[in-house]
Order: sequence, then structure tokens, then C-alpha cells
Amino acid sequence: MTVVSATSSTTNKVLPHPLNAWYVAGWDHEVTRKPMSRRIANRPVALYRTEDGKAVALADACWHRLAPLSKGKTVGKDGIQCPYHGIVYNSAGRCVSMPAQETINPSATVPSFPVVERYRYVWVWLGDPTLADPDLVPDMHQMSSDEWAGDGLTIHAACNFQLVLDNLMDLTHEEFVHSSTIGQEELSESDFVTVREGNKVTVTRWMRNIDAPPFWAKNMRDKFPDFEGKVDRWQIINFEAPSTINIDVGVAKAGTGAPEGDRSQGVNGFVMNTITPETDRSSHYFWAFMRNYRLDSQLITTQLRDGVHGVFGEDEEMLMAQQAAIDANPDYEFYNLNIDSGGMWVRRILEAMLAAEGRLAVSA
Repeated sequence: MTVVSATSSTTNKVLPHPLNAWYVAGWDHEVTRKPMSRRIANRPVALYRTEDGKAVALADACWHRLAPLSKGKTVGKDGIQCPYHGIVYNSAGRCVSMPAQETINPSATVPSFPVVERYRYVWVWLGDPTLADPDLVPDMHQMSSDEWAGDGLTIHAACNFQLVLDNLMDLTHEEFVHSSTIGQEELSESDFVTVREGNKVTVTRWMRNIDAPPFWAKNMRDKFPDFEGKVDRWQIINFEAPSTINIDVGVAKAGTGAPEGDRSQGVNGFVMNTITPETDRSSHYFWAFMRNYRLDSQLITTQLRDGVHGVFGEDEEMLMAQQAAIDANPDYEFYNLNIDSGGMWVRRILEAMLAAEGRLAVSA
């Protein structure tokens, strides 16, 4: 187990959001020919699709008078028209038409941001476009794999994105926040291992020969109708910078080899999470629950999505209350326990990213 001093502390100040990174702007089905707006890392972005279906992300402010382009309409093969005076921009952000004049001012452009569509999401890069390598999109392959089935939703979380990351990197809170569904006292009693490799952090926890909490008992019976008895339970939390956390979770009949790699006598899911900062105190929280059993059952997909949404609603309530307390106590420093080791590594990775951008200064 990785040990962190229980007396160590860290600031509760808001860190800026790294910009040289991929953030989810929306589910792929959200972005259509009709323009939409989404604020990402404090910046309004206009999103739409060209006539041939390519997703586009432009700064949501016209060059002329800063009118929001997202309130306009798509025109031609790849253009968007400002709703105020009719200026038209192409997908690269360059003006191609101005009202009442043939000569186009060469400075008439709006920023265009690199876009990648992957894993059922539209990802946007707001930083240096020369660094926007598609290979840096965090791995969420379960979202689009034929070997996994599931669905998810979006939560608008009224808190800083790092509070969501803290919540997901330490799952011992399940014992107290989710006591009726996935929580149990073994979460606090079990050992764990924290490993950092580059911009990734993994926290691994096994709980052996325990009773399955209600959520997992139901899932075991979905696959094994006659199931009863003890289980081995696992939680393997995988963080990838700047804000994607995929959690390998499940239970298997106790003593059937799951800790050694044989999960055939159990049920396995992935809780897919990617958090996009909206402002310093609000976030877009995109999540899904994917499973590798009973893939053809839409009933199970819907039940799992709705059940997990209820669990996350309990998290949302706690995170909102925590953000309010932070705002009311701006000079208070967080204290860290052993269970915070994963979250502390995440903070260090974010600080390193910000230092590389020359933006490490902490804001109030």
C-alpha cells in the first residue's frame, strides 16, 4: 500500500485548467448541423457539423461584435453564419462573406480548435494546435468495442473539476455516501496499491471473501440466476491526464481465481468517466457504465445506466456542498490521508502540465 502522511496538507485553491489537452465537448449525437454552445475551460465554444458530417469547433464569438455564433445557422458545405450581421465563417474560422461589401478584411477570423471524434465523444483541444496529437486522446475503447455494452449520461456538476477527480480516485467514500447500493465497510479496511507512470495513475484495491453489496448482488444474479455466497471484489482506478478516469470494477465467486486473472465466475464492468472543466466552479461530467456480459439485453443496459445515475446523484450533492464550503473557507488547506494518494498524484500531474504551459500560478 502506498502510504501518504495523514498530517500532510495541500491547498484547496483552484488550479487553472491545462489547455494542451483533449477535453470532451459533447457526445457525438449532441453535435449536429444546428450549432450549439458549450463552455470549456472558461471559453465558450460553438459546435456544429459540416454538410459531410465533420464536427467543427470555433470560438463562440463573431470577429465583428462578439455575437455568439452558436445562435446562428449553418450555411453551405461547412460555413456558419453570425446571427447578428450575417458574416459567414468556414470550418477553419476564416470569414468567407461579409454583408454589403465584396472586400473581406483579412483579420476577419475566429479561432478554430482541433477536433477528434472517438469513443462516442467529440474531443476538443483548446491549447497550442501544433501539439494536438490525436494519439493523446485518453483511452476509452470500451465505449465503442463490440465486446462491451452500456450507456451513459452527462452531469452538470456545480464544482471544480478537480473535486470530481478526487472523488473518483478514492472510492472509500462509497461506504458512507452510497451505503445502500455499492458501499460496504470492507472498502475502508482493505489495502490498496497506487502506481504512477508518466501522466497515468492506477489505484488497485481487492476485497476478498466478502458479501456482495446490493448493486453487485443483482448483477451477479443477472448472469448467474442461482448465485449465492461470498465474492471477491475489485476496484482498479485508471487515471489519464488531464481528467479521464476509467474504473475496472466487479465481483466474482470467492476463491474462483479473479485476483489471479480468471474472472469467468464473475461480472465485470467499467465505469467510464471524463470530466471537462466548464468554469473554475462548474464541470461537464460525461460518464457511462459498460459491461462484458449479457450484451444483448437493453433492459440491463437501461437498468445499469439509471442505477449508476442515482448513485452519481449522491456524489453530485456532496460535491456541491463541498464546493460551497471551499468558497466559504478560502484560506483553509486540505489535509491528506493514506486514501488520498491517487488524488495527490493527479494534482502533481496537473501542476506539471500547467508548469509546461507557463500557467502554474494558483488563482483564488
